Amino acid sequence: MGKTDFTSKELEQYRKDFTDKDFWKKLQRFAVKAGSKAVYYALVLYYTLMDDNTPARYKAIIAGALGYFILPIDLIPDFIPFTGLADDWAALVAAIAYVSTAITPDIKAKARLKLKEWFPEAEVKEE
Repeated sequence: MGKTDFTSKELEQYRKDFTDKDFWKKLQRFAVKAGSKAVYYALVLYYTLMDDNTPARYKAIIAGALGYFILPIDLIPDFIPFTGLADDWAALVAAIAYVSTAITPDIKAKARLKLKEWFPEAEVKEE
């Protein structure tokens, strides 16, 4: 099935691939295919990255995960039905786990608000 677990070092290696413009472009292009939960996680990571209070080490991990997410070529090509975004999902989930202490209620609220713009019916359950 492809890569389903990532170390923080593996995530960091993709930070050079992250750009703000490419992030929003990919997120908008794949929002429906990825689903509301994946979009929510990507948004949480993005807003955590933009937060001045997030430690630099966490920012490197987040930028790496989002860089991997926006890469046009990755372990499982995104166009493959059902499994194409599995590795992207795994990178996002791993990054959330690594940086969870930096994710504030305000960041989650920003992510939910943006998610509602694209998925008006989406319900995000906190885990």
